[in-house]
Amino acid sequence: MCGIAGYLHALDGAGIDFHIRTIRNMTDAIRHRGPDDEGWWCDMEAGVFLGNRRLSIVDLSPQGHQPMVSASGRYVIAFNGEVYNHGIIRKEIGSIVWRGRSDTEVMLAAIETWGLQDAVQRFIGMFAFALWDKVERVLHLVRDRVGEKPLYYGWMGDTFLFGSEIKALEAHTDWKAEIDRNALTLFLR
Repeated sequence: MCGIAGYLHALDGAGIDFHIRTIRNMTDAIRHRGPDDEGWWCDMEAGVFLGNRRLSIVDLSPQGHQPMVSASGRYVIAFNGEVYNHGIIRKEIGSIVWRGRSDTEVMLAAIETWGLQDAVQRFIGMFAFALWDKVERVLHLVRDRVGEKPLYYGWMGDTFLFGSEIKALEAHTDWKAEIDRNALTLFLR
């Protein structure tokens, strides 16, 4: 099943320990989604924090650990789901020294080879992922075309939260369980 969580937050003077504790609380809230492995990644300067709970299916080795950094170091991904045609894509990409057998690694290589939009068009499967581009300094949230894998997101003040379940968002210190009456009105219309 797997699960992702994360946030984008302006620098606030809080130390790395606070942020690691926060992202860990978010991933602990969705522990049931991935009992096999857990991981966190952060870019303190950019205020980006990614977390993952992993249910090991495709690659059972540590080479499938997430969040995963691309071979070039440009991209970091926290991924939930499965790309069924990752074997075909792996062959299309060609002569790369692969670290493991995970579909996550293939996704990163495809994004580096063809760009995000073209790579996602080639992915056949069910997925939701957060991708941080260290060069462009952009956070992308992506879901499969049908939207089978859940991905919740929203702003809480100056913090952008996202995760596979609302429980992950609730675990962040900036979470406020308030109803936005304007948004509710638009939804009901």
